[in-house]
Amino acid sequence: MKLKFLLFATFFSVISCKQEPKISNNNEISLSSKLKYSEDGEKINLVSGKFNYTFKNNELPFKKVILLNASLLGYISEIDAENTIIGVASPEYIYSQKLNDMIAQGKIHNVGTDQKYDVEKIISLKPDVIFTNYIASFDNTYQLLKNNGIQVVFLDEYMEQKPLEKTAYLKLFGKLLGKEEIANEKYEQIAKNYIDLKKLAASSKSKPKVLANEMYGDVWYLPGGKTFTANYISDANGDYILKNNNEEKAVTMSFEEVYVKSKETQYWVNAGNHLSKKELLSINPFYSKLEVFNKGKIYGVTAKEKQKSNDFFESGVVRSDLVLKDYIKIFHPELLADYQLTYLKELQ
Repeated sequence: MKLKFLLFATFFSVISCKQEPKISNNNEISLSSKLKYSEDGEKINLVSGKFNYTFKNNELPFKKVILLNASLLGYISEIDAENTIIGVASPEYIYSQKLNDMIAQGKIHNVGTDQKYDVEKIISLKPDVIFTNYIASFDNTYQLLKNNGIQVVFLDEYMEQKPLEKTAYLKLFGKLLGKEEIANEKYEQIAKNYIDLKKLAASSKSKPKVLANEMYGDVWYLPGGKTFTANYISDANGDYILKNNNEEKAVTMSFEEVYVKSKETQYWVNAGNHLSKKELLSINPFYSKLEVFNKGKIYGVTAKEKQKSNDFFESGVVRSDLVLKDYIKIFHPELLADYQLTYLKELQ
């Protein structure tokens, strides 16, 4: 449950128009404010957050990849490069049936958990590269891997606040895994879908008031007004209760504060992975005092969940168009009459 909580807390805490990659005069391609790369004919120079990497052309494409967090799997699956994956951590959190089959067949190895990676196994697999989110407490492990000649690349896509910039990580995976053409095609299609959907949402005359996330203990972690989730709600023509907030991280509030701010709210989205309103009340009976609980509609991210895995945190990381489509269907159902929700599901 610890990892499940961290997945939800991280996604919702850090969580538009088309974001075209920016090309500067020195041939640098910027996929987001946190991710850019350049080529000079012999090598690729990558900047990811505070980390810098250089890959020689004769080292690419990478053919043996290990992933230490499930959110990056969606990118590789989207460009049909699953055969490059030789190891994953915490495979119980993987939703993709294809990847689960490969694990069962022994084509993909379990290299540990979010608590402890199996360093000996990782070294024995001799990967070309490891992709992971940076976690400071694993610094010693990362250094040990590097000392054994293993390239460790940190990609903190979960910190991206604009949906299409998060999707744009597809282009980097395409570049590094020899799938550049399909990655570019996939990105362009998703971006086009997203822009068209945003225009569709803007055509609605209604703009319903929206509440997001849930409480953990005595604290409600709401997405700040400049976060990923807030951007989705805005692009779906929803009126998020913290739309005027300028934070790019979670804003903590007491139940009483949320109660006051959420009056006349019609929709409550991203209410965890709960399956029913009864289950919500069993966790926090105060929810029954909310107007949206009694008169509105509540949606959790459970439409594509099985056991410990949830596709909202896998393919949903890449398919920003489908996530936006879900929100539009919820806020303006008349605009997408025949569409069935992909990731979100109403709590009854």
